Amino acid sequence: LHGCAPVWLEIMKWNGWGYSDSRFLFNKKGQAEFTGKRYRLSGMIIPGLKDWFEGTFGANLQHKTPPTPLLTNTAVPPATLNEAFVEEVKSTGIPFSHDAEDRVFRAHGHCLHEIFALREGKIGRVPDMVVWPSCHNDVVKIVQLACKHNVCLMPYGGGTSVSSALECPPEETRSIVSLDTSQMNRILWIDEKNLTAHVEAGIVGQDLERLLNESGYCTGHEPDSMEFSSLGGWVATRASGMKKNIYGNIEDLVVHIKMVTPQGVIEKSCQGPRMSTGPDIHHFIMGSEGTLGVVTEVTMKIRPMPEYQKYGSVVFPNFEQGVACLREVAKQRCAPASIRLMDNEQFKFGHALKPQVSSIFTSFLDGLKKFYITKFKGFDPNHLCVATLLFEGNREKVLQHEKQVYDIAAKFGGLAAGEDNGQRGYMLTFVIAYLRDLGMDYYVIGESFETSVPWDRVLDICRNVKARIIRECKDKGVQFPPLSTCRVTQTYDAGACVYFYFAFNYRGLSDPVHVYEQVEHAAREEILANGGSLSHHHGVGKLRKEWMRDTISNVGMGMLKSVKDYVDPNNIFGNRNLL
Repeated sequence: LHGCAPVWLEIMKWNGWGYSDSRFLFNKKGQAEFTGKRYRLSGMIIPGLKDWFEGTFGANLQHKTPPTPLLTNTAVPPATLNEAFVEEVKSTGIPFSHDAEDRVFRAHGHCLHEIFALREGKIGRVPDMVVWPSCHNDVVKIVQLACKHNVCLMPYGGGTSVSSALECPPEETRSIVSLDTSQMNRILWIDEKNLTAHVEAGIVGQDLERLLNESGYCTGHEPDSMEFSSLGGWVATRASGMKKNIYGNIEDLVVHIKMVTPQGVIEKSCQGPRMSTGPDIHHFIMGSEGTLGVVTEVTMKIRPMPEYQKYGSVVFPNFEQGVACLREVAKQRCAPASIRLMDNEQFKFGHALKPQVSSIFTSFLDGLKKFYITKFKGFDPNHLCVATLLFEGNREKVLQHEKQVYDIAAKFGGLAAGEDNGQRGYMLTFVIAYLRDLGMDYYVIGESFETSVPWDRVLDICRNVKARIIRECKDKGVQFPPLSTCRVTQTYDAGACVYFYFAFNYRGLSDPVHVYEQVEHAAREEILANGGSLSHHHGVGKLRKEWMRDTISNVGMGMLKSVKDYVDPNNIFGNRNLL
């Protein structure tokens, strides 16, 4: 692995989302297509995307903003190495690298400002060195050496963070070492009696599920980033998965955690399902975002793979009716594995991504008209919204469950809209992140962010935040109205998770990223003013930490700081997240 840059550069993009072979582009005929062979959409023509893209953003396919194609070593600051640390790491046999490509790849997550800078070839402070431990004991050695030589460590899992968590603090004068957990990727054991699995924390979601599936099991934890995000990252950020209604969020799935800190290893003495032994130390580890140590091994609950899976969708006359239905489903505690409600703008966007199924070309608007005239007479195409559903489990129970949910939907004016729309909705989950790169090729920048909110504030927060985004864009000189849209992605007894998406055409703006950040900041202020949380599952990082004190109180901040000061008195884990 020493100098392993070419391997990952062939597979992953260095300045965008996901696999190098997978991307949206407009071909010579002006039709959108999605390249590669990895996804259901791969290799397909998407006839409606051009109309939607140009109409929504006022974009023009003649006006391109291509990225810098290659990473040049001269753009990367030279490494500041702690030679004594390097020599001792060398003696352990643990692989390491200070190649420019390896360092840049681990210097960022996927915030807009991070990717925009990379596309322009602008590289700021990056780690000085990358190390690849292959087991818990390797991590123990690295942390001990970092303490001995006063080196700053930054844990790296899958690199999918959207909170600036992986950005190197520019004021850090010590040598920064990225501790890449990707080689710690094994399932160490499966306990079929207790339905638990003990897993190394560097494993990424798709590999974990694939390996468990081979034995007939699954965790059911499927965040939108599961292709690339790691188990350790889920723990460190308190992640949530699409199917949490059946399987739970990460805090519900974790039975045991092992973490290496500057003060030693922290773990519980037994694998009991619940304990009453003072405050739960797991809750200091979960959400700690790499500030206290490195999660190395996790025991988590597993389930037998579901025998039956069924998608579905429901169209509602408007968003208000849709939210009322989701509220009732939550109240009756009969939510399917996943239930998501898209607003009208997002419905149109999803429709624009329909692949061409035959040689007969229909425009985006023709297809839209056909959709609502043939099936949903009387529904206003500018107000209707769609819920996508996923049911899992025993076939008989799934069919009963499905009837129960559709019966509730009918009381709120909801009409069944078929399995295909549901399945496409979930398939799009994994390709939607690739769309931002396409936008950036044509002067369009965008981002998503999320919150959790009590039920009685869901409609207020959706309306007010979307309106605030539109107002702020106008005030900041954005010349074309932005896309400002939301969806309700998770339901709970006492509230819901809401995702916002916004994007705009930045032609004519001298500093588009600064404008974007001002708008996002205002949107977050609006979320908090409307009773929303700072984050439901993305975490805090450095992007949102200015609001932490208001979020958890002065005393809460003091408690977190006390834990940090005891566990890591010399700030070895100096990523400056949270605090």
